Order: sequence, then structure tokens, then C-alpha cells
Amino acid sequence: MKSKVLNLDASDAGEIELNDSIFGLEPREDLIQRVVVWQLAKRRAGTHKVLTRAEVNRTKKKLYAQKGTGQARHGARSAPLFVGGAKAMGPVQHSHEFDLPKKVKALGLRHALSAKAKGGAIVIIEDSKTAAIKTNDLAKRFGKLGFTSALVVDGEFDKNFALSARNLSHVSLLPASGLNVYDILRRDKLVLTKAAVKAIEERLS
Repeated sequence: MKSKVLNLDASDAGEIELNDSIFGLEPREDLIQRVVVWQLAKRRAGTHKVLTRAEVNRTKKKLYAQKGTGQARHGARSAPLFVGGAKAMGPVQHSHEFDLPKKVKALGLRHALSAKAKGGAIVIIEDSKTAAIKTNDLAKRFGKLGFTSALVVDGEFDKNFALSARNLSHVSLLPASGLNVYDILRRDKLVLTKAAVKAIEERLS
């Protein structure tokens, strides 16, 4: 499939051929969802925790005799039943990460890219370079291109461009090597440089 290439000033810079096996698939939401769930599970800290009966600071001495008092049988004050006692079956530190086959991860990325392409949300630009560090100037250029929420992907970012874009809350920068399904879906537009397209096709071919 062919796509237009633009310059940062929104002028025409020719066309580029996109690989149909990466950008031209019929998107499968189930594959995309699997990869997103895997990514979000992997980034969870898993440090949430409550005190167990062994850790709570209460006496472990038996309250009263087991029999003969007419009351219910109780052991230590650290039991979950009592105020100040431990939490019954509370959360403990553990990893939420699980395995996902490499082929599923790669396929999910292809389908996420195809979903953006099908929705007309992929913009190809010649390169990501600016002559000076000017955030306002770059914001105006993005305004001409119609970017309200964009993920810009390049092989290697120009220093002036990266410094100009870092204060734009609606724009995120990501190297092609770190491209992932979750970040693609978070932004309305996916902006790829020609170098990024080449890197993505080499990675997923």
C-alpha cells in the first residue's frame, strides 16, 4: 500500500510503499488486547502488601482457657476477628508478569499498526529535524499537520527536535526500537519518519 510523505511544514514530499503484511492486515482486537494486558501486567510493581498474623504487632498469648468460660474459642489477639489484628487473606508482594509467545507479541504489533493505518491515523514525515530549539515553532508545525495527540517514532531523534518536543503534552517521542502496542493505542495519531518505517519493516519482516 502507498502512503503520502509530508515535511514538517505540511508540504508534500512524495510517496512511500508500506509493507501490506505489517500495515495492511485486517485488525484483530483480540490479539491487540492480549498484548496490551501483557504489557500492563508486566509494568505493575506488585509491592502492595498488608501485615500477616506473623507480622502484626499484637500479643500471641491465648486470651483465655479453651473451655469452661462460656465464650467462643479464641486464640491470639492477632486474629483477623479482632480490631488491630491481621488482615485475612490480604495482598502479598508478588509479580503480576506472565509469559506471552514472541510470535503473538509481533503479531499484536502488526495488527496495532494495521488498525492505525486502516483508520487513517498514520502520518509519514520525511524526517524529524529542526534547525533550532523552538517549542512554539514546532507546536505550530504540528498544528498545521493536524496533530492533537501524536506519537512520533524515529530511528534516532535529532537533538533540537527532541528538546523542542519534550514540553508538548500532546506529543510523545519513541525510538523505533521501543515501538509497542500500548503506546501506539494511547495516541490518536502515529507519526512515522521514513527511517522509522524502514526500521519497523526490518524488525517485523
